[in-house]
Amino acid sequence: MNDWPEAWSDDNRGGRYGRGSASAQPESARVMRQVRRGRPAPPGQDAYGGVPQQPHYVDGGYDSGYNTGQVYGGGGGRGGGDGYGPQRPAPDWRRRAKWTAITLVTVLLVTTVATYFWADSKLNREVDLSKVIERPEKGEGTNYLIVGSDSRAGLSDEDKKRLRTGSSEGKRTDSMMILHTGSNGPTLISLPRDSNVEIPTFKGSESGKTYQGTGRQVKLNAAYAEDGPELLVRTVEFNTGLHIDHYVEIGFAGFANIVDAAGGVEIDIPQDIKDTKSGADFRKGKQTLNGEEALAFVRTRYALAGSDLDRTKNQQKFLSALANQVATPGTVLNPFRLYPTMGAGLDSLIVDKDMGLFDLADMFWSMKGVSGGEGTSMNMPLAGSSGGNLLWDKDKVKQLVNQLNNDEKVTVTGD
Repeated sequence: MNDWPEAWSDDNRGGRYGRGSASAQPESARVMRQVRRGRPAPPGQDAYGGVPQQPHYVDGGYDSGYNTGQVYGGGGGRGGGDGYGPQRPAPDWRRRAKWTAITLVTVLLVTTVATYFWADSKLNREVDLSKVIERPEKGEGTNYLIVGSDSRAGLSDEDKKRLRTGSSEGKRTDSMMILHTGSNGPTLISLPRDSNVEIPTFKGSESGKTYQGTGRQVKLNAAYAEDGPELLVRTVEFNTGLHIDHYVEIGFAGFANIVDAAGGVEIDIPQDIKDTKSGADFRKGKQTLNGEEALAFVRTRYALAGSDLDRTKNQQKFLSALANQVATPGTVLNPFRLYPTMGAGLDSLIVDKDMGLFDLADMFWSMKGVSGGEGTSMNMPLAGSSGGNLLWDKDKVKQLVNQLNNDEKVTVTGD
């Protein structure tokens, strides 16, 4: 049977299968044989049951389609199940793991650097220790003077009423501590605000004028009230012989905000406490205090047998517990808790001009060490009182300062 159109015979084709082919059968047709599946097609039909494919008229001649290299009867689509066509390469998991690790490290590095500069910019470096004159020689380790003030800055009238802070203008020291960090563990020493001290010669922090010392004896908190942090540092250094490296201060509002941002602080209260002045009302035992309750706890003294001495012990205990809470993985690894806590703390702290974030981290980790039993907490050794002022035991204080200056293990005990 002749499959070609009417009036065309095999002779008319001139022995050609495809355009431009000089042989009776093109090379592609000989190499790439057609594959037929299923029963053979009836005469006159192709493998799909239809009439044979007709040639195309292309550029002045007929093209049978063989020179295109087409294979009929195969699976449709790239990489089909019949094995023909290009196959997708297997994933390079080692390369993917490498680039994933590089991406994660890069993101972590950028986040860390950005957090550092953000936090560093929030530090309130307001205290200039270069104004302090006649300073003792620096010893081994680092000494921080940590001050809790009764500043009402940032508190509304409603806050003052709720927190029972009163409405006094200005600010005074409510607590003072020296934290020594070194190779023999941290030592936290409370300085009772009623401690009897001598105001030495000093340079005014604002006026720059030198005020000669007259041997005047006052309570320690009076130094801060008279000329602020610089005179307080000068007075502590003069009466102890200990060089103060850094100054850190926090007010009422900041303290409460830090505790709330940290999600509260768990502490074991050693006795029932009820104090109408501070608002404290606690039962003995472990409990978690929010910011308002924490402030009442550290301010309470009238309900305690040892008054201010017992209060300083409670302050040490709570600050160590707070540092321990802030340094836990639950805070450090949780950005929704870490950043609010850092923000509340950094906004609230007043530090000296040379204070850095690493210094601040050293202070907090050392406070955590005190609560973990790796350090020592104590009150300044006392020898009695006079006229309502607490007198330091000069011999014990001298021994204590020598041990701190030499970064030795502290063996001196306090009240």
